[in-house]
Amino acid sequence: MNYLAHGRRFVEQPYFLAGTAVPDWLNVVDRKVRVRAKRALPLIDDADPQVAAVAQGIVQHHHDDDWFHRTRAFAELSLQFTVHIRDQLPRDNGLRPGFLGHILVELLLDAVLIEEDSGLLDAYYDAVGQVDPHVVGRAVNRMSTKTTDDLPRFIQLFIRERFLYDYAEDAKLVYRLNQVLRRVKLAALPEDFQRLLPSARREVFDRKRELITPAGDAT
Repeated sequence: MNYLAHGRRFVEQPYFLAGTAVPDWLNVVDRKVRVRAKRALPLIDDADPQVAAVAQGIVQHHHDDDWFHRTRAFAELSLQFTVHIRDQLPRDNGLRPGFLGHILVELLLDAVLIEEDSGLLDAYYDAVGQVDPHVVGRAVNRMSTKTTDDLPRFIQLFIRERFLYDYAEDAKLVYRLNQVLRRVKLAALPEDFQRLLPSARREVFDRKRELITPAGDAT
């Protein structure tokens, strides 16, 4: 799952919503900093309600990632996208297509959710904008395997850049994908990569319900 899929149900709970974003924020800020559910659990009843809410959101993030990655729709779409990307990049060593196949499902799911409810992303950013980034940063440092002073600054950048809006346009999505690839030291995508995106968007749209339904839930 990506930011919006994780947080869409919690726009009325800003610090909880921020907690659902923390693991993904840390992937950008410092990939060596980790906050696992087991380290957040002791703080879900913290005396400080904001700290407790951040911890609860982190636990929710890991819970949702667990069932999401076990859904049949995610497994099939990520494999399908990996194959298509590998065909587009025939000389690739295999790492980039697999990585892209995985994250493309997640980013396009956010795009589908935005398309279906135009006000949802506005509400999401409004909620994140209500949190004090330094409160979140201090809470995370109480749970993380390694502390960082960079998270508050990134939260401010996240609010200012509002890059989730870019997922709706193919060219802008490719630009954001290349940012991710650069961060993990993989080669950038060619310009014509975006030709794959219209069909990928349709396929994620068609399976949206499966992707947001916990694995094993018949409803």
